[in-house]
Amino acid sequence: QGQLVESGGGLVQAGGSLRLSCAASGRTFSDYAMGWFRQAPGREREFVAAISWNGGSTYYADSVKGRFTISRDNAKNTVYLRMNSLKPEDTAVYYCAARRWFNSYNAHDYDYWGQGTQVTVSS
Repeated sequence: QGQLVESGGGLVQAGGSLRLSCAASGRTFSDYAMGWFRQAPGREREFVAAISWNGGSTYYADSVKGRFTISRDNAKNTVYLRMNSLKPEDTAVYYCAARRWFNSYNAHDYDYWGQGTQVTVSS
């Protein structure tokens, strides 16, 4: 069974940076498109970024475009989310997710999820 484990969250001041990692195991990582989602208290889980199985295509929510970068290293079975110029509204639990072959903006389309990592941005 596939497993995803996120790391790299924490507390950062507005304008700062963090890099999240998501380590995958139990499946052939390169068979899966990967996504990052986030959920703030009282809000629905929302799409942040996604990357195709080979890293050739990336997708971003408008709210993070130009500030966040998604990447993957299939040799390390890991996907990353580099977050720059962080804002207080980026505060949320961040989740990585895997979907076989094809990307999607819809959380319901993903097959496997990590446990999440908290990102808190102070003003």
